[in-house]
Amino acid sequence: MAESNKMKDMPVNKLMIQMGIPMILSMALQAVYNIVDSAFVGNMRVGSEAALNALTLVFPVQMLMVAVGIGTGVGTNALLARTLGQGNNKKAAKVAGNSLFLGVIIYVVCLLFGIFGVKAYISSQTVDAEVFQMGVSYLRICCVISFGIIFFSLFEKLLQATGRSLYSTIGQVVGAVVNIILDPIMIYGIGPCPEMGVKGAAYATVIGQVASAVLLFIFHIKLNKEFEHGAKYMKPDAGVIKEIYAIGLPAIIAQALMSIMVYVMNLILKFNPSAQTAYGLFYKVQQFVLFLAFGLRDAITPILAFAYGMRSKKRIKDGIKYGLIYTITLMILGIAITEIFPGGAFATLFNAGQSREYFIGAMRVISVSFLFAGINVAYQGIYQALDGGMESLVISLLRQLIIILPLAGIFSIFVRNVQMGVTLIWWAFPITEIVSCFVGYMFLKKIRKNKVDVLS
Repeated sequence: MAESNKMKDMPVNKLMIQMGIPMILSMALQAVYNIVDSAFVGNMRVGSEAALNALTLVFPVQMLMVAVGIGTGVGTNALLARTLGQGNNKKAAKVAGNSLFLGVIIYVVCLLFGIFGVKAYISSQTVDAEVFQMGVSYLRICCVISFGIIFFSLFEKLLQATGRSLYSTIGQVVGAVVNIILDPIMIYGIGPCPEMGVKGAAYATVIGQVASAVLLFIFHIKLNKEFEHGAKYMKPDAGVIKEIYAIGLPAIIAQALMSIMVYVMNLILKFNPSAQTAYGLFYKVQQFVLFLAFGLRDAITPILAFAYGMRSKKRIKDGIKYGLIYTITLMILGIAITEIFPGGAFATLFNAGQSREYFIGAMRVISVSFLFAGINVAYQGIYQALDGGMESLVISLLRQLIIILPLAGIFSIFVRNVQMGVTLIWWAFPITEIVSCFVGYMFLKKIRKNKVDVLS
């Protein structure tokens, strides 16, 4: 119970640092090995640029799988933390068990898509036969062996909900290290392993994910003693599942919108495959910065949810204040990183080829949006903890659908026949984040008035 006591008694600013640092490092590492993955593929002896394009095309589906797993985990995280804050250990066991039942259902859906849907999806974005073949091979492996990323996402949130974020970070580190070690071995064919190209990259990814999931399962069983474990708690409970998705569905939609946004951006940029590849590469660099905010958000949500369950007005207000202060600090650091390591250095790392100038242009423009994007991510973590799922959903819709895609589509009309004119399309990103940040601030004022200030 020491971890729950920590959630109850430790000063919020210290608790957020203690819980946030492991999560931030975990997310940063996740982003780093996504970058490393592309770097290894980009330096293949044959077909490297086609392989980079293929990874850009499959990325939305990978994001969608993660979205459903993480979104279900976010709902579990907030509900479990709140339930423990109320001292209801019996319900907590049902919450944890039902999340694992949902994990099985999610995996079955991913498996079926991997078998039957991959070819149609890839063919919608490219007419290049080499890119098509590489994309189908990579994505099919990731879908068929997707149980690793799904259950890793769930066990990660179960550990975070009880304050054990350090152990979720250990699992993330192990998976990342396994992936990074296996990437060159399986992509290039080192030692007894044959050269597998993009298939090797896919196998390295899923093996790392499975390793992480297994380790976090062990941590969950051995360390999460606040509630009971067992197959009987996996029996579907409609009430618990409804509560999980009342919180988690907006998070799933928010994450899924990222996938839809990248897919539609790929379609918008289809007229220029080099710009399409450049966007995919930049998205991974952008993830490195925004994942810092996502990591801190994963500390903000359980801390505020636990305080909300306790009905502690002071701890909620402290959580909001320090969550935003620390997020702004991280985003300033992230912008500094992109300035210290200019676009040319990243382009060289990826061996971007014909996409190089487009990639550098994207980095110079879109990095302007990082500060506002980070604040929007923090807002969404606050909303989710305080039963503000709808507000979180609206911000996601604004950021990843309602503003960004029409703007990018309109801008693309003016630049299709202009060499390097795609720079105008990149400006859709900072415009979107600034407008969304203003709306998010208005939502935060409303939630504080209606749900925090009324607490006794």
